Amino acid sequence: MERPKDTGTKAIDSIKSSGGPRVLLRDLRQTMAESLGGQERLDKIVDLIAQNMGAEVCSFYVLRDDAALELFATHGLNREAVHMTTLRVGEGLVGLIAADAKSLSLDNAPSHPSFAYRAETGEDKFHAFLGVPVLRAGQTLGVLVVQNEARRVFGEEETEALLTTATLLAEMLATSEFEALIKPGADIDLRRPRSFEGMGFAEGVALGQVVLHDPRVVVRNFVADDVGHERERLEAAIRTMRVSIDDMFTSGDMQVSSEHREILESYRMFAHDRGWVRRLAEAVTGGLTAEAAVERVQNDIRARMQRQSDPYIRDRLHDLDDLANRLLRVLTGASSLFEQRELPDHAIIVARNLGPAELLEYDRSRLRGIVLEEGATTSHVAIIARSLGIVAVGHADHIVSMSETGDDIVLDGSEGRVFLRPTPDVEATFLEKIRLREKRQEAYAALRDVAPVTKDGTHITLLHNSGLVADLPALNETGAEGVGLFRTELQFMVASKLPRLAEQVELYKEAMDFVGERPIVFRLLDIGGDKVVPYLRSAAEENPAMGWRSLRLALDRPGLLRTQVRALLQAAQGRALKILVPMVTETEEYCRATGVIQREVERLARSGAPVPEKLELGAMIEVPSILFELDELLVHTDFISIGSNDLIQFLTATDRANTRVANSYDPIGKPRLRAIKLVVDAATRHNVPLTMCGELAGRPMEALALLAIGMTKLSMGPSSIGPIKDMVLRCDLAPIAQSIGAVLSGEDRDRNIRDLLNEWADKQNLPI
Repeated sequence: MERPKDTGTKAIDSIKSSGGPRVLLRDLRQTMAESLGGQERLDKIVDLIAQNMGAEVCSFYVLRDDAALELFATHGLNREAVHMTTLRVGEGLVGLIAADAKSLSLDNAPSHPSFAYRAETGEDKFHAFLGVPVLRAGQTLGVLVVQNEARRVFGEEETEALLTTATLLAEMLATSEFEALIKPGADIDLRRPRSFEGMGFAEGVALGQVVLHDPRVVVRNFVADDVGHERERLEAAIRTMRVSIDDMFTSGDMQVSSEHREILESYRMFAHDRGWVRRLAEAVTGGLTAEAAVERVQNDIRARMQRQSDPYIRDRLHDLDDLANRLLRVLTGASSLFEQRELPDHAIIVARNLGPAELLEYDRSRLRGIVLEEGATTSHVAIIARSLGIVAVGHADHIVSMSETGDDIVLDGSEGRVFLRPTPDVEATFLEKIRLREKRQEAYAALRDVAPVTKDGTHITLLHNSGLVADLPALNETGAEGVGLFRTELQFMVASKLPRLAEQVELYKEAMDFVGERPIVFRLLDIGGDKVVPYLRSAAEENPAMGWRSLRLALDRPGLLRTQVRALLQAAQGRALKILVPMVTETEEYCRATGVIQREVERLARSGAPVPEKLELGAMIEVPSILFELDELLVHTDFISIGSNDLIQFLTATDRANTRVANSYDPIGKPRLRAIKLVVDAATRHNVPLTMCGELAGRPMEALALLAIGMTKLSMGPSSIGPIKDMVLRCDLAPIAQSIGAVLSGEDRDRNIRDLLNEWADKQNLPI
């Protein structure tokens, strides 16, 4: 029989008379400070919630790692059901709340189609139902429920009160407050193992502990002592944050890339969103501190946005996360800048994104790997990771929010996979992989002094790509014959201001001193596009990869070019010097650049300082238009190098940083390989040395394709020298070159290059 309607009114009145959510939070804080066992504390918490809200039932369900919601405590249902009753995610009303991460209020719960009755709980007589998700970092940790016999709808004030209380319970779960209550062999979902399918940036396997690059601000105090004061703190922090965002629009960083400005525009839009600000204010009014209010509201937003199928909405989640963190830093006074931290012995950095300078600030002796939510295989942080032998994986979606500093983690850079809080069997599998990899490295080390000559007598020159003095010692470990590409822009990218002449001289001299008699090729400054240097302002561009960058920038800023050339000439101190001009689009452009170099040589000679005993100037072949002017260009060059990263990007019109298209075209497919062979043939005609400096050189199958079209000088990351040399030593090159030539000439037009190379690898037992 239905109860009189005034029973529901009495329940609401009891909520108001009990003091509301602020009194409840105060009582909960006191309970948390008492010396109680885990179950005793939890039982008291649900009793307090029921009493405060005028509810006859209060139940707390915790999500386990097996996707079951276990009843952990109850007031009003049968106590014997505690730790016995479970519901799957999506099952029953509790499971529905967990799946959707949304609150649910019903006046007659048993009539709902999702209602799942559990006889052992004795809840059949209760009609009014209010359930809220217990969230942390957008993840559902459990469900908190209140019920009444009378049919009524719980109002917004009661829902807000329960959500506020759920925020506190989430932190208690996250700090292992109830760990002793978990059955043997089980765990809560928050700590369950997770795997991520990303993209391998730097090969290898690494086991270690998570270090969050930008650690979340930890909220210590959840309960407000003075609501009025907390409201004032929140309003002041929002004003400060808005001003700081507005100020950033005038900084030099924002003049470089339109993408940065778009991100800030999103920040500014969200920072002025009235709905967001209103929800923060309501959370504070409910009794939370300003910091806890930010965390509570962001938890709710994150949970909802993560469940959206629209990729645009999901992308905006990053913006809101950053905005919430920015507001928390204002409230707590925490610095948003990177601070040098003590790393564990096997540290693995987890970050949204990471710049080269930030990576280099970490203690590399303790750093084993990096995991990014963003990035690209050709980004400079990925290139540096490969140079330093640091395993790297990118595009591990949402890993930052699901990780805590200190979590165990395993990276597989070859497969692009990440295992967070791995199970013992997963860990054992990868420990075995590490042992096998170490054995292979020992085998490669044994080849250090063996000349890289194919079985049929072709000598292959193997060189390093570099850009840091820190990775030059690898030359002695790999036995490479020199440095085929020294990326000078890395010095500019890791600096906070334009490096002075003396600083550039010091770097180049140190590099030349280290390599000694071995060759080293210095590529002139190649910035712009994805290589942003904040202190060099430029107008925002729709397509920066094809915009004001590299040689174009250098010729428009002759002072910058002259300073770098002057530094290289001075650093040589009379020794032989090789300078490579990047991104040459046409011969006239190259001649303008070499004209600047020659004038600086003449200037140095007039000053009486020693000029290089031998100066060799080369061009980087990476813009397709120069393929049609090779004969004109090579008359003016002492050597040339191919930059396959950009050349393939421009040949296929696929942005190499765009994961949706970057892997759409095989770089050694017939059109691309024919283009590279044009360069090989031209270099042969003009007797000009040619080196492949792009990523293709460091991958065994791709390197084999290059050897097959006549390329004999390859420059790559240090970690690739061993595998490439191993492949070269086992290779009988002539028959492979003949069959690849037949495909490219059209004699065997139906064959796929990669399939053909796999067949040869099987015949000759080549490790590709």
